[in-house]
Amino acid sequence: MPANLTPQYYAAEEKYRQATTPEERINALQEMLKVIPKHKGTEKLQGDIKKRIARFKEEGKKKKQSRGFDPFGVEKHGAGQVVLAGYPNTGKSSLVGALTRAQVKIAEYPFTTALPLSGMMPYKDTFIQLVDTPPLSVDNVPSGLIGTFKEADALLVIIDLSTAECLDQLEGVLQILQEREVIDLHGEEDIIAPVPFLILANKIDHPDALENLEVLLDLMPDLEFIRVSSNGSGLEELKARVYTMLDIIRVYGKAAGREADMERPFILKTGSTVLDFAAMVHKDFPEKLKSALVWGSSKFEGQAVSRDYILEDGDIVELQL
Repeated sequence: MPANLTPQYYAAEEKYRQATTPEERINALQEMLKVIPKHKGTEKLQGDIKKRIARFKEEGKKKKQSRGFDPFGVEKHGAGQVVLAGYPNTGKSSLVGALTRAQVKIAEYPFTTALPLSGMMPYKDTFIQLVDTPPLSVDNVPSGLIGTFKEADALLVIIDLSTAECLDQLEGVLQILQEREVIDLHGEEDIIAPVPFLILANKIDHPDALENLEVLLDLMPDLEFIRVSSNGSGLEELKARVYTMLDIIRVYGKAAGREADMERPFILKTGSTVLDFAAMVHKDFPEKLKSALVWGSSKFEGQAVSRDYILEDGDIVELQL
């Protein structure tokens, strides 16, 4: 099938050829992906452009790391990294403090949090990393913070239901994240690897909260709001929603003739196979792997399955090497 590329695409392609920096190349490639006709004849070309964008971003990340300490870089730990985003005094730090053991700094005045601070949120038999961040607004986006958002596995957008300005807060944060291509609010195909997010309607226990929430629901009926408070309201539901949003499964290892280790699950992405699990256990195992025994999602307990068997949350696996 012919590609039928447009003049706009060729213009963007020429910008790519003339680009001299990784940033210019990424911008040109993103423009190419944005204007390329979307049909079967361009699927291979679209895939190639996405691969080049990912490669340049990875190279840029490595160069950035080699230059030294990045105050906005947060090393990932646990089952996934979830970063909070919001305006000043929306209660991000209080939520992180309530959900983790992190010693967050909480004050009534804005901009108390100057740099990202992380803590581990327990859920089931895993820990999920929550990252508190400096506040932002349309007029003030701290340098380096967008990179923190893009590197996250998921985001929590926080708004403060105790104030009538919660609508402005929500519109402002979503505008920033959409314009910087962190999230894909409208389902646009040209945003590469958008970060999944939830909107937290915080301080639900405030006297004015329900009235302000009704306004949000009327004006933004297509959005879902998770109602929470650092005092405890909605936090258990939030943990479950965060876990689901990360799109992960827990898989437990079992050595032949021994009980399964149910205290330290391996964390894999949903859709992972026995082969993916073997690679996580040891880098040499995929080549040696013949089959596996699975308890949980298999039809029979301890059933022998192939290397490409798709695992489910809670499965126990004994590798056959």
